[in-house]
Amino acid sequence: MRVMNSSDNRTSGIRYNALTPKLALQLAAPHTWAASVFPSLFGILYCIYRSFGISAIEAALLLSACVLMQAAVNTFNDYMDFVKGTDSLEDNLEKEDAVLLYAGVAPHQVRNLAFAFLGTAALIGIGFTVKSGPLPLAIGLLGGLIVLLYSGGPLPISYLPIGEITSGVVMGALIPLGITAAVTGKLHPEILPLTLPLVMGIGLIMMTNNTCDIEKDLKAGRRTFSGCIGREKAVRVYRLAVILWMLLIALDGALLGRAPLTVALLGVFAAYIPAYRFLMRSPLLQSTRVAQMKGILKANICSGIVCLAILLAAIAVR
Repeated sequence: MRVMNSSDNRTSGIRYNALTPKLALQLAAPHTWAASVFPSLFGILYCIYRSFGISAIEAALLLSACVLMQAAVNTFNDYMDFVKGTDSLEDNLEKEDAVLLYAGVAPHQVRNLAFAFLGTAALIGIGFTVKSGPLPLAIGLLGGLIVLLYSGGPLPISYLPIGEITSGVVMGALIPLGITAAVTGKLHPEILPLTLPLVMGIGLIMMTNNTCDIEKDLKAGRRTFSGCIGREKAVRVYRLAVILWMLLIALDGALLGRAPLTVALLGVFAAYIPAYRFLMRSPLLQSTRVAQMKGILKANICSGIVCLAILLAAIAVR
């Protein structure tokens, strides 16, 4: 299989490889789905905790819509990074994170796949308007708009210092808020303080990536938060954010009662300490980017499991 580069195009006579289901799945990047699966499950469990009456079919559809939204984000990112030439073989990228770069697929097929993911999620959202009115669709459309603006447009969000907060809020907070709205037809802003650990963890995924890629991003004209403050300050901010992340998990438990607080504290000590020790020692260099991205993803999985356990404890003692 021949490695492609961003100067290749459909008019150059190059024969592209077919976009197979395997490559489509790689573009969707399942290894990153913790950022949508755990917020979705959190929203679903919150509906059970509040006795909102969510069915198993509704839960499955809402989870699917959120995963499809993230699949669209991942596919758009791969497409835009390729066509803008910001990905290269020297960037310590895994094949799963730069499918266009390695697989030789026609860029327009990848773009169309991203729109297909996004359109399917929108159809699910439209279906919920029958039960819950236009509110969940409006929240979904807002999320879809941010998906498009994150990597595309004249000034993509990912090129600005607000990428971390945008990804954290949209995935970590907007998903649970949208799920409760889809089930009840009403906004439930009281869920937002409980989503703060999810917001922080997802934001740190982006900050890990951006801090590792400071030099690459600045060369490409991407002014991320880490690029604006420099690597030394970015590493200090990152480590403070990791500590705050742990405290926010404990806050979740405290907000929901004694049993959830016990679960939160046990979860931090049992699951987080090894992951956090790795994150606190990470140099956040491009040469170690792959290991550091795997580390922050594992930490998010730990965070998601503990957040779900906190809600389950609250449901059990309700």
